[in-house]
Amino acid sequence: MQDPLPKKAFIKTYGCQMNVYDSDRMRDVLAPLGYGEAASAEEADLVILNTCHIREKAADKVFSELGKLRDLKVKRAGEGRVMEIAVAGCVGQAEGSEITRRNKAVDLVMGPQTYHMLPELLAKRRSTGLAQIETELAVDDKFKDLANNKQPLTRGVAAFLTIQEGCDKFCSFCVVPYTRGAEFSRPVEQVLTEARKLADAGVREITLLGQNVNAYRGLDAAGQISSLPQLLTKLSSIAGIVRLRYTTSHPRDMTEELIEAHATNSKLMPYLHLPVQSGSDRIVKLMNRGHSVADYLKTIEKMKKTRPDMAISGDFIVGYPGETDQDFEDTLEIVREVGYASAYSFKYSQRPGTPAADRPNQVPDAIKTERLYRLQALLNEQTQKFNMACLGKTMPVLLEKPGRQKGQMIGRSPWLQSVHLNLENAAPGRLVDVQIIAVGTNSISGHYQSDSFEGDHIV
Repeated sequence: MQDPLPKKAFIKTYGCQMNVYDSDRMRDVLAPLGYGEAASAEEADLVILNTCHIREKAADKVFSELGKLRDLKVKRAGEGRVMEIAVAGCVGQAEGSEITRRNKAVDLVMGPQTYHMLPELLAKRRSTGLAQIETELAVDDKFKDLANNKQPLTRGVAAFLTIQEGCDKFCSFCVVPYTRGAEFSRPVEQVLTEARKLADAGVREITLLGQNVNAYRGLDAAGQISSLPQLLTKLSSIAGIVRLRYTTSHPRDMTEELIEAHATNSKLMPYLHLPVQSGSDRIVKLMNRGHSVADYLKTIEKMKKTRPDMAISGDFIVGYPGETDQDFEDTLEIVREVGYASAYSFKYSQRPGTPAADRPNQVPDAIKTERLYRLQALLNEQTQKFNMACLGKTMPVLLEKPGRQKGQMIGRSPWLQSVHLNLENAAPGRLVDVQIIAVGTNSISGHYQSDSFEGDHIV
């Protein structure tokens, strides 16, 4: 009897780095079930949309994509082949049964804390013939289950590792507390075990993830609370790991201890993503951020004093309800004062259930669009200025993959820039010193100088 064709899964990821991590963990969960990776939905037996609910357009894209998948599923059925469709992530958490009501082709709906139950949900769907919906917020159960997984699939020299989920800040524009739940920190040993597995799989750089990653307060083996800098110290001792990063941070949780860690932990990169959202104190207060613009600038000043080569990244929202021309000018002013190496900027999006959605004085979309254009022009100018300042400098670059041209390699600088260089027969994971000779729109280029020493402080 001929063996059945191997099963394939296609996972489409929307949104943040945490969703990227979650998608990778879903692939790990599916691997023991015999699922390989499909390059597209057309060749997949199982399609998972891992969704984001931060902005309205993100959710709209999911429902549009589900319509296309429904047509593809009907076509596959006509060919005598089965295709299953799942919706995971924050849209699944927020929309729940509405998804299966609007699209009968959907087999599974999972929140971001229940994807570890994927094998069980698939089995229930197949045995009952009924769509399965699982949106509990038992984040502890998820990580306990994932901790029992075997060696994660190797996916490169840099990897994400979620250490904290959920949010207790309740910013007035944000759905995260409702879709990801309360703040939860993974136990220290659980994080270290996963990090060691990643190192054994060839990972050299780990980025710690959390909705408020610097609010991390995990219990160690002795039952004592460990802070993020303490966890970073433990992670830095793992053989093979040469770089550590963390994102996303909240200004209220940038402690003196964490700032000091950037001076004392040689594997911690000089790059900080610290969102402020607006440069207007009035808007920041309406957003319920819990800090002032002056507080934010003081933190940046301390960080740059502690680590002079520190690069700052940020998040900005334009057009928050009631934002005036002066409020927006204040945002442009803080951008000029800080000097961002990179940043993410968005138009405010009304999210049902959040306090800001019901506020009066919603800003017209045309005004939001014009303000976003001006803000992004300034941010792009600053990114280019930061990259130009690297010309002639020599910096350590972690090689990640071959480039498109023969003999070309692509790596990452300490400041997350994509770096191109020519280096024959170089293996990913190698740390090399590169002199920067050219700056492009989205990357920089350089000449190989020598191999770097692992863990040396970058000056």
